[in-house]
Amino acid sequence: MKIIDSHFHWWPRSVFERFCRRSDYPKAEKNARGGYNYVGHEGRPSLNSWTEWFDLDRQLEHMDGLGHEVGVVCSIGPFSISFSDLPPEEGRDAAMQWNEEMAAAQRRYPGRVWASAAVPLTDTRIAIEVLDHAIHRQNLMGVNIPGSIGQDTRIDAERLEPFYARIEEHGIPLFLHPTDAVFGDDLEGYGGALQLSLGRVIEVSVAASRLMFSGLMERHPQMKVVMSHTGGALPYQSGRMDKNGKAAKLPRPPSYYIARMFTDTVSPHSMGMKFAMDYYGMDRVMYGSDYPCWNPATALSLIEQIGLSDADKEQLFNSNARRILGLRDSASAAMPQAAVA
Repeated sequence: MKIIDSHFHWWPRSVFERFCRRSDYPKAEKNARGGYNYVGHEGRPSLNSWTEWFDLDRQLEHMDGLGHEVGVVCSIGPFSISFSDLPPEEGRDAAMQWNEEMAAAQRRYPGRVWASAAVPLTDTRIAIEVLDHAIHRQNLMGVNIPGSIGQDTRIDAERLEPFYARIEEHGIPLFLHPTDAVFGDDLEGYGGALQLSLGRVIEVSVAASRLMFSGLMERHPQMKVVMSHTGGALPYQSGRMDKNGKAAKLPRPPSYYIARMFTDTVSPHSMGMKFAMDYYGMDRVMYGSDYPCWNPATALSLIEQIGLSDADKEQLFNSNARRILGLRDSASAAMPQAAVA
């Protein structure tokens, strides 16, 4: 079976080594697991990685062991906030470095590896500059934004309106993924279990809600938001949001905007996966493993328990990602194909 993993993480060591050279926050240090511990500012939980995040060849070998023909879409995940933790000019340079590493991986594995771009969001002009360079010069297929920019501003800041307009203009997917930048005090302890279990889901759900309640999704109807982790809490609370969301004075109920998003199957629970498919519709959900955070063999086995038809499997595992994300196999293509709904 041909599979495209829409939620896959490969991180280049060169960018983390850049943070290791910093003496002040944000900074990183090598750890005993072959990865890095990154801290954006004093008091924020450490984002810890291990060796499996950093060797793309070995990651693809692992995918080969699944017994399927697997292509991957590299997104940044919780590290996407780091580019906004830096001073604006330094954040631009770090994002450019990340994006060049991603572009090189696409060139090395044409038709098997696709990647989306990093952007720093603390300066709107720089955000647009990096975005344009990533799409037009580095041929990346989408853009990542963190669920929070941290303490200074939010992803629905009015100054970012031109940035979202440019994303819509490019016709590329916007990947929305949680970070560990907020809720740290309330969710600390228990070995990180509370933060990882609920904190990230809450944070990314709040972020997506801000894209709705701010009117950004209304003003940019062609903007394609890919909400991670089966939509976070949104599909399961959309009725409550419709009941209480009238105060935002949107022309449509919140559930309209939620259902306009796309999502993946990253949930270690087959009932959760199935509810996402039922809520969004089979044509708006893509397979994702969250590797190396989660074992793709387990993800595949949970999906198998749902009992999908062959036609639904083809959509979920292959054709949805190609259509939604605008993926192409051709190594000679100079420009990314615009994603279509």
